[in-house]
Formats: sequence, C-alpha cells, structure tokens
Amino acid sequence: MQNVNIGMTSEHRQKICAILNQIVADLSVLYVKTRNYHWNVEGMQFGPLHELFEHQYDHLAETIDEVAERVRMLGGRPIGTMVQFLEHATLKEHPSNDHPDALTMLANLVADHESCIRFLREAVDTCDQYHDMGTNDFLTGLMEQQEKTAWMLRSHLGT
Repeated sequence: MQNVNIGMTSEHRQKICAILNQIVADLSVLYVKTRNYHWNVEGMQFGPLHELFEHQYDHLAETIDEVAERVRMLGGRPIGTMVQFLEHATLKEHPSNDHPDALTMLANLVADHESCIRFLREAVDTCDQYHDMGTNDFLTGLMEQQEKTAWMLRSHLGT
C-alpha cells in the first residue's frame, strides 16, 4: 500500500481497498456472465435482450474501471486476474455448458445485481465508520446504478 496522506489511516484505507476489490471481483464475474448471456440468449426476446445485455456489460466494464481507479486513489492495488476475481467474488459463475432460457438469464442477473446492492449498502456503512466520504459517495452512486439495472431487469420479468 502506497503512503497516501489524505486524512485516513493506512489500516482504514486497506480495509476500504479490500471492499473495493471485492466489488471489482463481483462486477467482473457479473460482466462475464452478462456477456455470456448476450452471446447465448435465444427465443422471441432475442433482439431486445441481446441489445440490453450488451448495454449492461459495456456499463459494467466502465464501472469496474472506476472502482479499480478508486483503489489506486486510496494507495492500493486493484486485483486484475480471473483467478483473483474468482477468489474474491461472492457471485458465482455458471458452468460454461449451462445456457439457461431467457427468463432464467434475467432472473440470474437480477439476483446477482441485488446481491451487489446488498453488499454496497454494507460497504457504504463501513465507509461512514472510517470517515471516507469520497468512497461513500462513490459507492452510493454505484448502488443507485445497480438498483436501476436490477429494476430494468425485473421489469423484463414482469415482477
């Protein structure tokens, strides 16, 4: 961890960086899952879902970059390999030969985004505890984005 003098202890910055790296990991797994669904969606909703999934994985790629940059701002190093992503992520991959139907794809993505939202709520509380208003604000915005994505996916399901 780099020596950064921004009014937070090194210990607090390390703990926040660990949280941010878990977010990088979870969003990376979600990115791969969303891209896989984009490639493999079939059925009557192919066109709109193919487009929706592409929009979502593009957005996830940007978000992953922003979270990794936040780790660097705090003096840490973001994780960056598939092995690290899978070690740190709470989200799980599906077997590569598992190609669910479109409704199951949507339900899986809703569940993953909602899991991310719950973790982000806890992370915001931790940021409050460590007086890290910058990361708190950043994660609150990320949580709002995830809530919108989950709502859009649920809307496709009609739930």
